[in-house]
Amino acid sequence: MKTPDWILEGYDSKADYEKAKGIKKEKKVSKTFKIRECPKCESDEVGIILSNSDSEEESNTGKQWKCRKCGWTGKDIKEKELTEEELMEYLDKKGEDVA
Repeated sequence: MKTPDWILEGYDSKADYEKAKGIKKEKKVSKTFKIRECPKCESDEVGIILSNSDSEEESNTGKQWKCRKCGWTGKDIKEKELTEEELMEYLDKKGEDVA
């Protein structure tokens, strides 16, 4: 059995040792997927408005969204973060073919 390096080098905790050495841990264990939904009809058929004659500044930053199903436009889009398993269930319910 070997004494850990953080003790041998005189650090008070393993976290202090990792911080001093610049060691970062992986936080996400599994891959996650983001889904954007319309706040009005909860459809995932939304996209960014690329040009808008009223306010071109906002449209160029990608902050205006439009729902292709109900026609809603705005900034307050719903975002869901799903694991791979949750994504597969979501696609099954939606009726999408999964390879």
